[in-house]
Amino acid sequence: MQKMKLEEAIHQLLLGVGEDPSREGLQKTPSRVAESMKFLTKGYFENAETILNGAVFKEKYSEMVIVKDIEFFSLCEHHLLPFYGKVHVAYIPKGRIVGLSKIPRLVEMFSRRLQVQERMTQEIAQTIFDALRPEGVGVVCEARHLCMMMRGIEKQSSSATTSAMLGEFRSDIKTRSEFLTLIGSQPA
Repeated sequence: MQKMKLEEAIHQLLLGVGEDPSREGLQKTPSRVAESMKFLTKGYFENAETILNGAVFKEKYSEMVIVKDIEFFSLCEHHLLPFYGKVHVAYIPKGRIVGLSKIPRLVEMFSRRLQVQERMTQEIAQTIFDALRPEGVGVVCEARHLCMMMRGIEKQSSSATTSAMLGEFRSDIKTRSEFLTLIGSQPA
């Protein structure tokens, strides 16, 4: 990410909305926004292999593993406005488990990119499925979108829920129902 390009873009944005970038309160805004964007999009400079490196273990455990209520913050790729919420992840091991802290790290990596909630949910599920080759993976994402709350439709109480179900979570309704019950959602 080229900070100077971002700073110039923010300078132009300030001009475009009718502001004076040389005004005292705005003089450092291009630099601050560039640093902020660098942090908010740091997921582009991370990868799953590095995050999971050394944290996948052989284990005979074969019951559902759930990490729920993983907070996340992301930027909508359509409006560059935040969306935020919680992700719930489950998998059924088939001889391999992953260190539990790695699951929130994967959520963080994918959420720190320009995103749509649907793709982020699928990316998390597919990455865990590919890395562990479990019996199945389930991911549910619940989020509030500022692009719906502060502009456009302006619905303050709205939220969106997406899911990605792979393997047994897709093919076995009992597995899916158990997961949804354990995270506090209602089975569909």
